[in-house]
Amino acid sequence: MLLIQKKLKYSLLIVILSVIAIPATMAFDDDEYDQLILGKSFFRIPWVAAPASTTARDGLGPLFNANTCKSCHHLHNGRGTGGRHRSAVVLVNIASNGLVPEPSYGSQINISAISGVVFEAKPIISYQHKTVTYPDGKQVILKKPLVKLDQLNYGPLHPQANLSIRIAPALIGLGLLEAIPEPDILANEDIEDRNHDGISGKANMQQGKLGRFTWKASVPSLKQQIANAANNDMGLTNPLYPNENCTKNQKACLNAPKGIGKFDLPMERLNAINFYLKNLKPAQLSVTETQGQQLFNQIGCNQCHKPSFTLESGKIIHPYSDLLLHDMGEGLNDNRRELLAEPSEWRTAPLWGIGNNFLHDGRASTIEEAILWHGGEALPSKMLFMELPIHNREKLLKFVSEI
Repeated sequence: MLLIQKKLKYSLLIVILSVIAIPATMAFDDDEYDQLILGKSFFRIPWVAAPASTTARDGLGPLFNANTCKSCHHLHNGRGTGGRHRSAVVLVNIASNGLVPEPSYGSQINISAISGVVFEAKPIISYQHKTVTYPDGKQVILKKPLVKLDQLNYGPLHPQANLSIRIAPALIGLGLLEAIPEPDILANEDIEDRNHDGISGKANMQQGKLGRFTWKASVPSLKQQIANAANNDMGLTNPLYPNENCTKNQKACLNAPKGIGKFDLPMERLNAINFYLKNLKPAQLSVTETQGQQLFNQIGCNQCHKPSFTLESGKIIHPYSDLLLHDMGEGLNDNRRELLAEPSEWRTAPLWGIGNNFLHDGRASTIEEAILWHGGEALPSKMLFMELPIHNREKLLKFVSEI
């Protein structure tokens, strides 16, 4: 009987690991396996409003955007989509500083609420189009999303309120990004462009800690990013964000029923989600040399999309990012500052497992469109890309899609 139970447990584990993209050959002990499965369950299974018979995952809201993590990271733990999908959230701030919340609506617009509480607003997305023409005559239409808010249930926005769309980032490889030695990231900083190559990468810092996560690298650790998303996206209090996601003007939100425990997401469960996400690996950890990669390097993409880092364990990883901020030009300016990140500065997006929907607001539906939005420090590389013969452009795009 015991042997059968062990076989069933092992078979179930293989299925789970295959679904969450963790190689079954990875060495986990029994406690780690339990934490892995626990973390996956809290990531995938819906949360419910308190009070509820299920005390393990009650505490949703009172204001929220989604009731599960996977609602935003919905396809193979990949990026979210743009438009009005729940994986595209609207950040709101006072224009002078991205970390100053709007008085009535806080730092993010919540489109849903529990019973007895009114949601904050509904976003309306429209698009501004422009046509880019290659030297060989090919034309590509680019679209820039413009967001407005309808049904503002807590009064008008502050006169200086700024809105910015963010799609959920891909989740694979986050543990590996966190493991990159800090000096190796900072070694690529060149704020004053002293080598005169036109690239001036800059680290974002939060209270002396190196930022690695979010589109503007404003969060230093994976656990903090999970806790932040849990609080802002699902209204879950936790040890890092202990307050309800309500402003002082939202009385029903402040007075809504609370769960039994001190936190909706206690540290044990936060740690389990962190362990689960930390062990989501890219589909491939090495890159085969191709002509597409040679072209990628030739036009200078590798100056920001740094191909590889060596971890302290000796493992070589290939995220194709330097995790630094770069000025991407006025076309990608969202009028939002985050710590040291200026409105037109963005963290170099890792290219491994790149998936679909690109840039911070999902405006680019193809890799080609994303490249054509590059400006600022990346403008010379974009122009060189546009000057390539079409068959070489296709080779480069194929290489990026397969990293």
